Amino acid sequence: MTATAAPSSSIAAPDAPRRSNAVLAAFSGPCLPLAAFGVALPVTLPEFYATHVGIEMGMLAAVFMAVRLIDIVFDPFIGWGMDRTRTRLGRYRPWMAVATPILMLAALMMFVTVQPGAGPVYLFAWLLVLYLGFSMGTLGQLGWAAVLAPQYDQRSRVYGWWQVFNIIGVILILILPTIVVKTGLGSYVDGVRIMGWAIIIALPLTIGLAMVAVPEPVNAGAAPHGGPSAYLALFKMKTVRKLLIADLLLGIAPGITGSLLFFFFGQIKGYDHTQASLFMLIYFMAGLVGAPIWAWLATRIGKDRALAVASLIFAVFYVGATLVPGGSFALTAVAMFIAGLPYAAGLFLLRAMMADAGDEVRLETGVDRTGLMFSILSATTKMGHVFALVPYAILPLVGFKALPGPEGNSDFSLLILQILFIAVPGLLLAATAWVLKGYPLTARRHDEIRAALAQRDAGHA
Repeated sequence: MTATAAPSSSIAAPDAPRRSNAVLAAFSGPCLPLAAFGVALPVTLPEFYATHVGIEMGMLAAVFMAVRLIDIVFDPFIGWGMDRTRTRLGRYRPWMAVATPILMLAALMMFVTVQPGAGPVYLFAWLLVLYLGFSMGTLGQLGWAAVLAPQYDQRSRVYGWWQVFNIIGVILILILPTIVVKTGLGSYVDGVRIMGWAIIIALPLTIGLAMVAVPEPVNAGAAPHGGPSAYLALFKMKTVRKLLIADLLLGIAPGITGSLLFFFFGQIKGYDHTQASLFMLIYFMAGLVGAPIWAWLATRIGKDRALAVASLIFAVFYVGATLVPGGSFALTAVAMFIAGLPYAAGLFLLRAMMADAGDEVRLETGVDRTGLMFSILSATTKMGHVFALVPYAILPLVGFKALPGPEGNSDFSLLILQILFIAVPGLLLAATAWVLKGYPLTARRHDEIRAALAQRDAGHA
């Protein structure tokens, strides 16, 4: 299949064609602006609003956590709505189309027009709008990926492409402020505003191309039913429970890393803001290099085992990188690259595994609940980001202040910063491998499910 105009719908089958690289590239294009939001929310915006807009750290953490908790409530309703959507464009593409103007407006207000002195109410209101659009866009794309390739190994490939474009989006958006500063075009604040304009321009271009160039097959099955009971019933499944716990742990660990990165490298290691941004850039570039490795390993030993291996390696590499002494930019850069190699594994393998679990649910219930299931996964990811902001509430209690340089904080507050940045993420990453023990939905079991679904869908046809 080539990247030509997409048919409105077709019935997904186990022998669905292998999607071309052109189609997968077009499908993954929206990841560029969506990933920019994804890194800005836990990394750029908290630090930007604390140091440049002037919102106190404790209040900032409270606002982000409150909006996250409200946003978590959004997700099941959005997933519920997606599963009931029936249009000529498909089930998921209309939601991405609606999300586009919402996200463009939120980017304008959050990045571009905000001025020093904007209060918590301003942040709360526009953050809520941003999260609404972000949930619609990301859930729509994840559900679309699940039907784009129903086969076990091909899903790893689709979500692998998805993750590669996510990392490219992260790299591009992170490098913008540094380019602005280094080329003399403006200050770091100007770089953040340019970041917002880049997102605004990229959103309609990438989402529009995907909607035109990529098909959206439709699963056969009865209309969703059951209301809240159907949502709660999913938590009874061993497969779903393990995925959600793993996703929560893998959300908290890098979330803490992102939220404290500038403080850690500035206060503990003595690097400036630009150098810390470069370390983060190198870290994400390593994730881009490592993603194909974990996709390949998943086809050899299964997604669950590949993710467990990646999590253990991630824990070891991450802790090792944080213990490298400051003062040598080159050595720290190498350590951050090594630490970032396993970064992408959890992000795309968990979503491919949830798509597999969606097939299991469809076989057992006769109902396609893909949207609802990804909304649950999205909720745990966001809960992870909420918990990742807890250090913003803890650090002021021990006297830590958001200062640009390595001086001005007590030894005790800096020790707590190191514990939060090093030990907590390392333990959470290692715990993920333990959670995945006994994961029931293996490649063989999924092949059996797809065969049973094919037989039943043929009967429906």
